[in-house]
Amino acid sequence: VQLQASGGGAVQTGSSLRLSCTASSRTFKTNAVAWFHQAPGKEREVVASISGSGGRTYYADSVKGRFTISRDNAKNMVYLQIDSLKPEDTAVYFCAADLKNNGLYDYWGQGTQVTVSS
Repeated sequence: VQLQASGGGAVQTGSSLRLSCTASSRTFKTNAVAWFHQAPGKEREVVASISGSGGRTYYADSVKGRFTISRDNAKNMVYLQIDSLKPEDTAVYFCAADLKNNGLYDYWGQGTQVTVSS
């Protein structure tokens, strides 16, 4: 199973982007999905996650108030809305799913680059 992340781009400070994530060969409507980012020279870290039903979400402190994770299970899509982009948001953004419902995000997409210029 391969996840596909899209929606990244090169934008200016203060812009918004909506990243999308889907699974190529199965639905993940009963599975938690998370977004991670990895900035150059830094470790990959989780920025947001959402339960299968969408009823529970988590945000890293650094993104609260600017990032919104959501999902449309009818479309098999998970989204990450990023507002008020800052240069420090520059990173590759990955989505990952807990397809085995074991608490591990062990299915990953290829990542989408977000570059924010000042």
